[in-house]
Amino acid sequence: MRTIPVEDFDLVIFGATGDLARRKILPALFRRFCAGQMSPGARVIGAAKTCHDAESFRAVAADAIREQSSDRCCDEAALGRFLACLDYVPLDALGETGWSDLAGHLDPGHVRAFYFSVRPMLFAELARRIRDHDLVTPGTRIVVEKPFGRDLHSARDLNAMLASNFAERQIYRIDHYLGKETVQNLMVVRFANMLFEPLWNSQYVDHIQITVAESEGIGSRADYYNRAGAMRDMIQNHLMQLLCLTAMEPPARFSPDTLRDEKLKVIHALDPVLPHHIVRGQYEAMPGREADHPSYRQAVGDPRSTTETYIALRVHVSNWRWAGTPFYLRTGKRLVARSSVISVVFKDAPHAIFGQEGGRHINVLTIRLQPNEGITLQVTIKDPGPGGMRLVDVPLDMTFAEALGPEGEHPPDAYERLVMDVIRGDQTLFMRGDEVEAAWAWTDPIIAGWEARGDVPKPYETGSTGPRDAELLLARDNREWRGIRP
Repeated sequence: MRTIPVEDFDLVIFGATGDLARRKILPALFRRFCAGQMSPGARVIGAAKTCHDAESFRAVAADAIREQSSDRCCDEAALGRFLACLDYVPLDALGETGWSDLAGHLDPGHVRAFYFSVRPMLFAELARRIRDHDLVTPGTRIVVEKPFGRDLHSARDLNAMLASNFAERQIYRIDHYLGKETVQNLMVVRFANMLFEPLWNSQYVDHIQITVAESEGIGSRADYYNRAGAMRDMIQNHLMQLLCLTAMEPPARFSPDTLRDEKLKVIHALDPVLPHHIVRGQYEAMPGREADHPSYRQAVGDPRSTTETYIALRVHVSNWRWAGTPFYLRTGKRLVARSSVISVVFKDAPHAIFGQEGGRHINVLTIRLQPNEGITLQVTIKDPGPGGMRLVDVPLDMTFAEALGPEGEHPPDAYERLVMDVIRGDQTLFMRGDEVEAAWAWTDPIIAGWEARGDVPKPYETGSTGPRDAELLLARDNREWRGIRP
């Protein structure tokens, strides 16, 4: 795999001892270091209220990297060289402590990136203090993690606050789903293959399903999740991005603004969602294993919570390409397996020449985002042997691990790609401010509607595929969900 090193940079991670930094950011940087993409002059500076020094922070980083490298060999010599690139500054985001020390650690000739791996309530203070302490250079970027607000009003406030301190070209709103190799391959499959693009419309596509299923519960995110729910946590950002990439028109060129312009057009083309096209669910405890797998209400300590842990929607994109073709979105926690899949289900052949023996068969293009990343095209062939034309569906399968060899077995983590894109100054896979606001403008009325109606989520069993009403959502249209498989 060809790796192009990035230029020298200083990456400041606010919240460097937090969960996201330890699980994702630091391990991603280490893997890019091992791949030769980090230049010798690159430095990573942790900044947090925790009273660490450089050595103790390096020890925290080393433990985190070893833990996240359990499925592959961790080169201790390389780890030692990487840790030498790390430094640490105790810093108070809400006070003045540590800011002058941080300024002294930064090289004016380097690309300068500030990663906000902290609670959203701190975004405004961090942005203002970076500006007030003269830490902004022409090569400065900030990276903002979701949630980008909790509704349209708060998203606008957040965008205005960021814009008062930084130009839009300096703001990187990160959605890690866009960094997944298979998500990027979705664009390549569509726009680099003449085979698919002529068929990618309502004339040939019956419907599209986008599923992001999680087998885990809410874990340690009870406080946040009970205020957000699946709609705010997943649909408004992750599934919205997958929908946009699936439905958008070909951009004139592969560049940040042309790509994001086309995604924005999709959001503007979304119809309001009708109440009977919405299914909300909430997981129950696993019978006999309540201690290990409690119900959602037990997990959050709120016996009356009406927060959804599952949601399914029938969505319509009202434009020339997709008129009349439904998009079915679903996501949930405590489901039967962890699986993120986009399924493009094509229409039946216009005339069934093989009669009843042929049966009903469909072509499906399946893009597996996780796990077992790959692309499968289901086609219909004759079942070998005598006795008539018996037809069967078989997959043309391109599993990355099998098709690409060792390089496909461990595709780069999304954060590896995205953090390096920040350093390169490439915003293609990041959300623009108007895109975030448009997504909230579509999402808010859906939430306001069920709150006004007093809708209560339907219970569903832990380890199932979700509430029964979700099956009926498609059954009313003479369709059915694709299976959720690990």
